[in-house]
Amino acid sequence: MSEQHTFFHTKTTHPLTIGVAGGSGSGKTTVSQAILDRFGEERITYLQHDSYYCDLAHLPLEQRRQVNFDHPDAFDNDLFITHVDALLRGETVAVPTYDFASYTRGPAHMVQAAPVILIEGILIFADAALRERLDIKLFVDAESDLRIIRRLQRDIIERGRTVESVIEQYLTTVRPMHLEFVEPSKRYADIIIPRGGLNAIAIDMITARIAGLLQN
Repeated sequence: MSEQHTFFHTKTTHPLTIGVAGGSGSGKTTVSQAILDRFGEERITYLQHDSYYCDLAHLPLEQRRQVNFDHPDAFDNDLFITHVDALLRGETVAVPTYDFASYTRGPAHMVQAAPVILIEGILIFADAALRERLDIKLFVDAESDLRIIRRLQRDIIERGRTVESVIEQYLTTVRPMHLEFVEPSKRYADIIIPRGGLNAIAIDMITARIAGLLQN
């Protein structure tokens, strides 16, 4: 597959693959959920890159906490791409779950192939092999102050982190890795969605285009 796709022309001989990237807290999940709501979960296979963090069970807990989870090496991309390829062939895959409190993998759950494969993650455009498998690449953009506020809310409520730990992680790894890897990957996007998940007009245009591609 070629990286020279455009938003208005792509092939549909295999499941349509859509990548949603952007910084942490940019609104990627909101955009992905809007696509899921528009077409129904039965027509979309939804994969989150966060499920494919490397299992750190072999390390003491304190060492696990020191890992840079915003670097591309934190992800098991070999397994991720293997699963994407299997889904493209119409196969079912065992997607891992990830425990963000213990930094380990839990039991996998089975995911079936569908006409659309929706892939979400901060670093999915930073991997050339993964980019080649994406027909449509969307980058969700948002101001840095909004992103850190959303990350604070998510990590405190959903992942049991303290305010201090979230801020420390943001300053030591999240922000530097965003500047080094995430922001530069924006150049690979077919469409950049400003104002994150709040941009209803952009989301409507994108879902309408996806609908047209699926009809073809």
